[in-house]
Amino acid sequence: MERTLDALSGLPPALLYPLLGAGAALENILPVVPADTFVVLGGFVSALGPAEPAIVFLAVWLFNVAGAVGVYLLGRRYGRAFFRTGAGQRLVPPDKLARMESFYARWGVPAIFAARFLPGFRALVPVFAGVSALGSGRVIPPLAAASAIWYGVLVRLGYLAGDNLDAVVEALSRTNRSLLALSALLALLLAALWWRQRRRGARTGEDRR
Repeated sequence: MERTLDALSGLPPALLYPLLGAGAALENILPVVPADTFVVLGGFVSALGPAEPAIVFLAVWLFNVAGAVGVYLLGRRYGRAFFRTGAGQRLVPPDKLARMESFYARWGVPAIFAARFLPGFRALVPVFAGVSALGSGRVIPPLAAASAIWYGVLVRLGYLAGDNLDAVVEALSRTNRSLLALSALLALLLAALWWRQRRRGARTGEDRR
């Protein structure tokens, strides 16, 4: 972490802002990118000057939202075509796709808002919102609001960390591990429901024969 902090501290603001923004955007494509810690360090560097914390926040927030909107648009443009193919249909059969569309139609706004706080789901939910053809007016506002809250808190924590930066980063790591555990639990529940419905569908097909 010290090497990363030294590298960030040595950058001029004109390079620091887009670098932090790119890290926040990549999280929508590569969930393993440690964007949260990166943003906290950016907030810490802004406290040292000459970078401005408000601009650090705007950079990471706007880039993150832009990345999420990008994967949403890709899902909307290409997702349905993929799930009409053999591999796509085996992954999400037509009846499951219809149920997913029904879920997003009813719960899309709160689901998108909540998912932006959960590792892993942050990247997946906008994609499937696009696949479900959920309108941008119901996708972008909750996505932007949740990202503003999350990144605003992270930049503020880094800015106020002072001599406690290590403790702040460790607390963030513990929080993210807890959120990751919650994400894993939700993923297991969804996988169990998917498997149960798939088995039920297979049995119904056999009974009809």
